[in-house]
Amino acid sequence: MLSTIKSIIVEDESAARNALSSYLSKYCPQVEVIGFVQNCKEAIHIIHDLEPQLVFLDVEMPFGNAFDVLESCKELYFETIFVTAFSEYSLKALNQSAAYYLLKPVSIEELILAVNKVQQHILNKEIFNRNKIIVENFKESHPEKQQIILPTLEGFEVVKAGTIMRLQGNGNFTDIFLADGSKKMVCRFLKHFSELLSYPFIRVHKSHIINVNFIRSYHKSSGGYVVLDDSTEIEISSSYKQEFLQLFKNK
Repeated sequence: MLSTIKSIIVEDESAARNALSSYLSKYCPQVEVIGFVQNCKEAIHIIHDLEPQLVFLDVEMPFGNAFDVLESCKELYFETIFVTAFSEYSLKALNQSAAYYLLKPVSIEELILAVNKVQQHILNKEIFNRNKIIVENFKESHPEKQQIILPTLEGFEVVKAGTIMRLQGNGNFTDIFLADGSKKMVCRFLKHFSELLSYPFIRVHKSHIINVNFIRSYHKSSGGYVVLDDSTEIEISSSYKQEFLQLFKNK
């Protein structure tokens, strides 16, 4: 059984730093905070020096941001829990990489949940450099070339966004169909991917998201449907049809 998780808090606001430290001491006794730093330069140094198992990392800081820290430490293996004020761009990058993050002000319940998940990864010896993928996605400007971490029932898989042909809601799960003909059942609602994925992905039905790069043809009959490269027929529901057709009018 894991006794303690050696951790570092990287946060430039003293009030936020003290609050997080207090919450960890009271509600997450398995976390041992071995260092506090206030900016990116200090964070890079202390991570290399102390080699923590877990880093609580503020996204926006003096002398750079969280992604600069991870870039300089991407060959090291440690879990990261990001702490951030709302930023649509940064949250999208974190969600795509299946990263753990806490929105300020930090919720005690969310903190406990994130720490417990990290603890399970460490206990199960799930050695995986998620931070490296986060850095690579942040630097990649082409959405289809970015990597997506898919949490499955067996663990997780990493795929390039551009290899995803379509996604289909399946209750509490999402079935993801890849260009090579394989299918992955992912432990996320379809809504998660609707918010995460941008063009060339478009939602065409309450149960379907498609990658427009794999559309073979569109048919007006039967209310409207597309045929994809694997010959799958996907209905275009009336509530999404205007957005779908407008997309191709603009091309």
